[in-house]
Amino acid sequence: MNGNKPRGRRALPMWCKVFVTVGLLCELALSASPPVIAGDPEFTEPIVNVTVPAGRSVKLGCSVRNLGSYKVAWMHFEQSAILTVNSHVITRNPRITVSHDKHRTWFLHINNVQQEDRGRYMCQINTITAKTQIGYLNVVVPPSISDSLSSSDAIVREGANVSLTCHVDGYPKPDIKWKRDDGLQININKTLNVSEWEEPTLELHRISRLDMGAYLCIATNSVPPSVSKRIKVSVDFPPMLWIPHQLVGVPLGYNVTLECYTEAHPTSLHYWTRDSGQMLHDSSKYKAVSIQGVPSYKVQMKLTIVDVSHTDYGVYKCVAKNSRGETDGTIRLYSPQWTTDRSNDLENGTSNNTNGKGRKKDDDSILNEITRSGQTYSKPNRPGIIKNSTPRLTPTMTMVVLTAAVRLLSKRQEGLI
Repeated sequence: MNGNKPRGRRALPMWCKVFVTVGLLCELALSASPPVIAGDPEFTEPIVNVTVPAGRSVKLGCSVRNLGSYKVAWMHFEQSAILTVNSHVITRNPRITVSHDKHRTWFLHINNVQQEDRGRYMCQINTITAKTQIGYLNVVVPPSISDSLSSSDAIVREGANVSLTCHVDGYPKPDIKWKRDDGLQININKTLNVSEWEEPTLELHRISRLDMGAYLCIATNSVPPSVSKRIKVSVDFPPMLWIPHQLVGVPLGYNVTLECYTEAHPTSLHYWTRDSGQMLHDSSKYKAVSIQGVPSYKVQMKLTIVDVSHTDYGVYKCVAKNSRGETDGTIRLYSPQWTTDRSNDLENGTSNNTNGKGRKKDDDSILNEITRSGQTYSKPNRPGIIKNSTPRLTPTMTMVVLTAAVRLLSKRQEGLI
């Protein structure tokens, strides 16, 4: 017998046996557990509606399960535009991006939200019959006022009509109201006065100087902040004068202040003149001031005359002049001292002061008369003279002669006795 072993199949190398074993084990493992069949994809939560102010960023979420190999897309419903599909951005809008949370929640990001982004957003799963759900993005805009489309500061003649408009943008639509900046009431017409006017346009009929001032257009909606526009209305009219005392008496050597009150717009030029037309300038004799009042179109004119002398008696004029016209008023300055020479009084611009029976008034009655006129005066502070001292009557030549005659007659009568 042949001692050799019979020929048979060739034995496999060891490395090959290892791979075959692993492959068999994997196959067995797969065959041991049946394949898992996933359910249809579905949404797990609705899309939350969001309200956001313009300029902010917003994130819309779409939650799904059992997505498998299906894909999620975002669309803008009103614009019929596909924005994203899965992880890809389709739109060319650079403000839009997409992200996901392990394929469970798909987020649509919109940066710097604008008004055109407002509307319905649809999340869709591309099953045979597409599954969709919709959320709403509300973009609110704070109010704004367009200067170019609104009224600017106005200058009108007194008695004219004025129309002020305020062009406002914003969402929701802002409410508009008008108020005066100084808090006074708005005179719509002769019969209607209001503290506020709630219309886009403010109509003022037959405007007067009392309506002059700043008006506020205030726009508000549910989105802060509120905004306002200040419109100044100027009313032009020619100067008017009011003189409290047209006849002013002052003794010699005293200071006196003459007064005029004016109203004018635009602001008038103010000055004083004598009856000769000569304009008076500030000097050691004259001090002129103008004091602005409230409202600003009112002005008090004051002229102080220092150390009144005979030549200062006469007529003074206060003059107000602007582009709409001019006016003037006269004040007569006279001496309250009594004299028997009436012609001399007229030359010096003075007048006789008697008690109605031909007797001269005493010093106190003269001072009382001036005080009642409301005019103030004072004595210059000079050496040897007491300020605000009681004035003395100046005796005339006629009085001296009469006094001497009375004394002579008395002596003769005494000699006869």
